[in-house]
Amino acid sequence: MANQSKGLTRIIKATVYSMKGLRAAWQNEAAFRQEIIISILAVIVAFYLDISAIERILLIGSVMLVVIVEILNSAIETIVDRISNEFHELSGRAKDMGSAAVFLTMILSLIVWSTILWRYFVT
Repeated sequence: MANQSKGLTRIIKATVYSMKGLRAAWQNEAAFRQEIIISILAVIVAFYLDISAIERILLIGSVMLVVIVEILNSAIETIVDRISNEFHELSGRAKDMGSAAVFLTMILSLIVWSTILWRYFVT
């Protein structure tokens, strides 16, 4: 049987790999950096507002989801670019679909924020 990490060692290794992924996204992806900065500001605003815990979780969760999907989109783009830099219809489709996922997640976040902020400021 192969030497498999178990327990705490596995968790530590997974955390190290995750930090490497976050570092790579920060260093190589301008959109990721922009979304992180916006997310930090959004989290600060979410904690400043006098809203329920569920509303705060929805606000923070929606911006975190944008960042998560952006990382997945970047991973797709990296894999496609690793395979070939030449244009291929399927490569373009994969990249476009990843971008669409980010776009839809941003729309979801906008809806969540608009709905909660509307209730906060209007009522």
